[in-house]
Amino acid sequence: MNNISNLDKDLCTGCSACQQTCPKGCIEMIPGDNGFLYPSIDTNICIDCGKCLKVCPAYKKMEPRTPLHCYAAYNKDEDLRLKSSSGGVFIEIAKYVIDLGGVVFGAVFDDTWNVHHVAAQTIEEVFPMMGSKYVQSRIENTFVEAKKYLKEGRYVLFSGTPCQIAALNNFLVKEYYNLLTLDFVCHGVPSPGIWQQYLKEKFISNAASKAADGKNTVLNSSLNAKSPIGDIKFRDKTDGWEKFRFVVLQKSASKADQNSVLLSDIYCDNPYMRGFLNDLYLRESCYHCPARGFSSKSDITIGDFWGVHKLNMDDMNDQKGLSIMTVNSLNGKHIFDKLSNSLMFRELTFMQAIESNPNLLHIAKKDQKKINKFIKQLKTTYFEKSIDIVLHVSFIDKLLLKFRYKLGLEK
Repeated sequence: MNNISNLDKDLCTGCSACQQTCPKGCIEMIPGDNGFLYPSIDTNICIDCGKCLKVCPAYKKMEPRTPLHCYAAYNKDEDLRLKSSSGGVFIEIAKYVIDLGGVVFGAVFDDTWNVHHVAAQTIEEVFPMMGSKYVQSRIENTFVEAKKYLKEGRYVLFSGTPCQIAALNNFLVKEYYNLLTLDFVCHGVPSPGIWQQYLKEKFISNAASKAADGKNTVLNSSLNAKSPIGDIKFRDKTDGWEKFRFVVLQKSASKADQNSVLLSDIYCDNPYMRGFLNDLYLRESCYHCPARGFSSKSDITIGDFWGVHKLNMDDMNDQKGLSIMTVNSLNGKHIFDKLSNSLMFRELTFMQAIESNPNLLHIAKKDQKKINKFIKQLKTTYFEKSIDIVLHVSFIDKLLLKFRYKLGLEK
């Protein structure tokens, strides 16, 4: 059959381009056991036109590129930078597009703390897009929406993972003068199902005890209105950009209480972050990413400038956030030139950029033995204990980690 069912499921990125391009509407994105979305085709309706394969970033081979320019950069607006995960570059680009009367697409939390893409037409609607969200975002119908705005002549900024940007470019087929695409340095996308399990066990009182009977009761369900969560910050900078915290704030009807802290973990001590950074529950396609090497055709790529010390650029590091920014097209260069007065920046060589964040080129390494052990462990005990067992983390290890963190030895 000449349709997306020909694609190896392990290569599917979950971008939803196939669903949105289908002329018969016969493709539906269905969550798998781990919460990741996969296409399901109604073969009774499918006409084998092959359009779904033509837009698939895993099926349509993409050529690697080299950026035109690379920079270390941060936003001169300190307040916006502190609210960002790294240097606050995204919000400055988004402001520029909004000021042009344009539309910004990006990832936000929904009411159940899953992540999905939405369109923003005001800067207030853009603010929830700020900050890293270490869960795969559901694209839903935003490619269709973006195309509609582009045809109307409105400026569009679309942000996402490299595979999502590659899928958008395939979906649109032709180039649009009024489109700006921005992807970020991607470590891989974690399972929405695992994310929901972690939240339920941590913040819904009886979830942990449910896991003890050997049955996974929460992987394919989401938090409901009983959730006490008011906000989640994967990258809180209270202790500094390099020593960020995973913070969960309490939901409250009173503005005076809305900043009550439910949880504040050192990032490397939080079980969900430990599992993510050890690649225990990434999407299978992340281990052979089709959009690596700047092949997504994004105009701009942003991420963290972790090589600040290695490259002797401590004069740019005040612990409020520093970004790596690569300009990948003439359109991206035009935008950078427009915004350069709002940014502090220093140009880098391509090799310096790679040194600052190797994930610009490298992809996650799969340890199948460790992953299998985690999956098996998760069936018999709760999430945090499963992480500790698989990663061999003891109570003493955690105490030593916190001690090293306070001394500034752990970053």
